[in-house]
Amino acid sequence: MTDRPSNGGVAFVTGLPGRLGALGLWRRRGLLFGLGAATVLGLPPVDAWPVAFLTLPMLIWLLEGAQSRKQAFGTGWWFLFGYFAVGWYWISNALLVFSASFAWMIPFALIGLPGALAVYGGLALLIPHILLGPGPQRRVARVLLTVAALAGADIARGFLLTGFPWNVFGYLWSGTEALSQSAALFGVYGIGLLVLLSGALPALAANGGRKAIAALAVAVAIPLLTYAGGAARLADAPDLAVQQADPALPGLRMVQANVPQREKWRHTLRERNLQIHLLDSAENRPDWVGTVLWPETAAAFLVEDSDDYRGAMARYAVPDNGYLITGAPRRTLQPEKALFNSVVAIDGRSVVRARYDKAHLVPFGEYVPLAKYMPFGKVAVGEIDYSAGPGPRTIHLPGLPSFSALICYEVIFPAAVTDPADRPAWLLNATNDAWYGRTAGPYQHLQHARMRAVEEGLPLVRPANTGISIAFDGYGREIGRIPLETRGVLDLRLPPPLPATVFAQQGMTLPLVMLGLLVIGGLFARRIKV
Repeated sequence: MTDRPSNGGVAFVTGLPGRLGALGLWRRRGLLFGLGAATVLGLPPVDAWPVAFLTLPMLIWLLEGAQSRKQAFGTGWWFLFGYFAVGWYWISNALLVFSASFAWMIPFALIGLPGALAVYGGLALLIPHILLGPGPQRRVARVLLTVAALAGADIARGFLLTGFPWNVFGYLWSGTEALSQSAALFGVYGIGLLVLLSGALPALAANGGRKAIAALAVAVAIPLLTYAGGAARLADAPDLAVQQADPALPGLRMVQANVPQREKWRHTLRERNLQIHLLDSAENRPDWVGTVLWPETAAAFLVEDSDDYRGAMARYAVPDNGYLITGAPRRTLQPEKALFNSVVAIDGRSVVRARYDKAHLVPFGEYVPLAKYMPFGKVAVGEIDYSAGPGPRTIHLPGLPSFSALICYEVIFPAAVTDPADRPAWLLNATNDAWYGRTAGPYQHLQHARMRAVEEGLPLVRPANTGISIAFDGYGREIGRIPLETRGVLDLRLPPPLPATVFAQQGMTLPLVMLGLLVIGGLFARRIKV
């Protein structure tokens, strides 16, 4: 028996790293950008996650060909620049919603933001290059250390500088229910580590022979075993249809009014927009619905300062002995004047029974960082920046299971959606994706929300102005939805919470342990000259 290649196909693979290393500078950069862009196909709405088996090995081989630290940095930077630029193209759509005057900012959205955050990738791939140098030697160590570095970069991006964990690599498996069940153990960051390891292992196929077969077998086994474990978990889950017929479960109605973003804040359309919400809240509503849910800033006025409007909301939208929970702006005058993006709960007597103020604000959308140095204000309506609330809290209302409110963007942050000292029974994600039109953005946002349900083992209910109103149980199974850019309502029974998942109890502990083990394995593998 021999480990030498025995056919042309194997010879092509074993020779490919050398041919990639011989590429000129701009061909190399263009290929890296293209590999990052192609990896986006694994994300929603396409969900073609096996693409990582093609793109990540080539990234490893191109890193082998980096002859300097500058080239190694560029390898990570160009790959993530392609991944971010194509994955986040939809952000530029928001800049044109209200006025073409923000069109000059589109290059910053399409190039500036992806370019800045791609620095994480550049710094990450410096690590295996510094430890291993260039060349195909110690390829096993390079795979392990590169995977660890990219996974660590994902975690850093999610936490540093207020964090922006949109499309971390774990979401490549988010479109498959069974694969995403492992989020209950180690969250989306842990899934990302498995995605990267599985996708990068085929780089060892360039070694040829039995080692190539073993590497490919492990690469395929990782998602297969993860899928099998997830499928077994789902097989033990209660039947959704039976659960939705259970009269003992609380009834909810979500309203998606589909008000165009340009019309949402117009004073002349305020009463019309309110009437749409009131009509949809009451029309043909089943008796078993006890709570009506409106999306983020559905009440585009100061609810607590508007007695007449609040009275109409209580009279027409609140079920008997129930609540209307809506997004709305809120202001305070003491101890200082401040404006908040909030969720408020109103009862049938028009009393505000609870409120939550958004804590994780969107830079340039809800506030301007270093505002006094910036030549422009917010992209959204209003000159006053929103203030941040204190963070996740559990809201308790008589007759309704306790819940944690998350407003729009807040749902993208793993391990930061509940108060760990007061576990809620469900998650309410009031949102508005009308900014992004018919792009990939609303579908990506939806899967971020679904992953929080799986991680926490909690039902998640997501009323949206448009784009997409949806509800999940604690397994992340879809209960129902209202499609993008559609006016409608969704009535559902709120499923009970699952027992606290490992991730809900331990947070980032297990992903960090997994990362540490991978680093140790990579450092140990440096002794192996393959």
